[in-house]
Parts: sequence; C-alpha cells; structure tokens
Amino acid sequence: MQFGKKRTTIADIAKASGYSKTAVSFAFNCPSRISEGARNRILEIAMKLDYIPDPSARNFSLGKQLTLGFLLPQGIETSLENPYLVEVIRGLGTVCQDHGYMLTVIPPLNDSIYEAVKNATVDGLVTMGYLMSDGVDRLVDLRAIPLVMIDGEESGGFLSVNIDDEEASYVQLENVIKAGHRKIAVITLSAPDLAAGDSDSGLVGRRLKGYRKACQKYGLNESDILFCKGEATFSSGQKAAQEIMLSDATCIVAMSDIQAYGAINALEKAGKKVPEDISVVGFDGIQLNYSGMTLSTIDQPAYEKGRIAAITMFDILDGRSVEKAPRVSFSFRQGDTLTQRR
Repeated sequence: MQFGKKRTTIADIAKASGYSKTAVSFAFNCPSRISEGARNRILEIAMKLDYIPDPSARNFSLGKQLTLGFLLPQGIETSLENPYLVEVIRGLGTVCQDHGYMLTVIPPLNDSIYEAVKNATVDGLVTMGYLMSDGVDRLVDLRAIPLVMIDGEESGGFLSVNIDDEEASYVQLENVIKAGHRKIAVITLSAPDLAAGDSDSGLVGRRLKGYRKACQKYGLNESDILFCKGEATFSSGQKAAQEIMLSDATCIVAMSDIQAYGAINALEKAGKKVPEDISVVGFDGIQLNYSGMTLSTIDQPAYEKGRIAAITMFDILDGRSVEKAPRVSFSFRQGDTLTQRR
C-alpha cells in the first residue's frame, strides 16, 4: 500500500477529459444534466485515474448524509453489554440497510448528550429512553434534525415507539403478588443525563405508576416495597442485590433483564438459591443461557421496536405525515425464577 499518494480530484478529471468541474460533478451526482457521451468519457477518465468520489462532497451536493444516528443511553461498552439494546440496534440496522443508509451509534460525547447531538453528522436521530431537556429540544429544532424515540416520553413533542409501560409493570408486579410475595424489592432505572427528572410520562415514571396501581389493587403499601435505583447494566443488578439481601425481600423485580441476571449472579455468589430463597423477575424478554434457568420477565420485542422506529424515521425523511408512532405489544413470560411463596 502506498501512503502519502496524492488523491485524484474532480479538477484532475476535468483537466484530463477537457470538461468543466461542474460537468464532472454532474457525471457522478446528476447524470441526467449532461449528455451520455460526456458522462461515459468522464467516467472512463475517472477510472484510469483511480478516482473515488469523496462521500462528504457527494453527500453535501445531495443535501443528505445517508446516515441515521442511534443515540446511546450510555457509553459504548456499557450499552452493548445489554442484549436488549443490541436487538434494538439490529432492528434499526436492518431497515437502514434496506434503504441504502448507514447506521451510526452515538454515545454521549465527553459525558454529554448535548455535545453528541450537536456534533452528529446524520439525517435523523433515534434515541433510547430519554426525557428531552429544553436545551436538547432546542438544539434538535435548530439543527432541523428529525428525531424518533424508543421508550421515550409520550407527552413530549417527539414520536416515540413504546409498549404500554404502565400496564406492563402492573402485570409484572401483579404476577409477583399473585405468587404470594409481599416483601418485594424493585430495581429501577436511573434517568440519563439528558433527563429533566423522573416524570409520569417518562419510562421510569410510567412503570412506577403501574407498580402503584398493582399495590392499590392488592392491598400493598408502596412504602413496604424497597426501591433500589440502578442502571441497565449487569453490575448494577449485582450491586442492588447485595443491598436487597440485607432486607427481608422474597422477590426482586427489575426494570431490565440485564439487571435481573446481575442480581441472580450476586445471589448465587452469596449462597442464595433462586427461586427457592428469593425469586427474580425481569423486564425485556431477553433470555440468556444462565445457570440453566429461564427468566420470568415482561417480554417486549426489542428488534421490532428498532425496526418500527427506523421505518417511522424514513417515513419522515420521505416527507410522509406521521402523527403517532405505533405502540408495540408485550406479554408476561413465566420462567423458572419466580416461584409460589408459601
């Protein structure tokens, strides 16, 4: 490989072919604006000179980047630890591939979501679970970038692909209560640094409303539930479980499966048997081959969420009117980690 070689430019092709730089540009980007003979001659010269069009220049002329950005809720390493998030990316990527677009994953830049959005070179952004603060709202508006959310705020100004999180968390806790558990610990999700705070319309707020509804129906006091705030990570589940083991909880209810698996790991290391000593219930529907057990969980289709979010984004980019993103279904999956409490 030869390094330091001078890159062939459209000026070089124009000089060698006898056509103007504008004509050379048309040959690659708007061939209908020059004759077929001129285009063939220009392409022949370009091939001889080993010319590769500069994608940045081409995209500038088209007014498109041909790229969608997926704004990660955490850093790359932490985010891709979570199989749920990987499935979302797979759904997004499949649709991007069908449309001839690239998918760029964008972590917070210097721990700042604002900086990541400011510097993103994309045609549209898909985000995961954020409550949009006023600063980012305005930045997205100023940049005129379409934005679609997954697991986002439902009452904001952006489209969001969600399940009915309030109903799903109600069903999750209802199954735990019906199994006879009254001493329950819940591992919640921290809001990302983009958050304006936990609100009833945000993901955590919606799920907390579902838990409250289940408590009210089955005569539990919300104050009797131990709430541990965590992140959607394996280590966060481990840490929360260590705190929960100091209580008399008989069941751990996690807001994500990756937390639930982390909790199981910590329980087993401490000599606790799951579910004999303590039950564990997750949320997402990700099944890992872990300790020979299937996780009891809320099953939501991560791949489908990503796919629908990307389809919605391309509808917007193509100028179609989209008033509301479709809502995705969920179900409760009974596994080995939830047992009847006697």
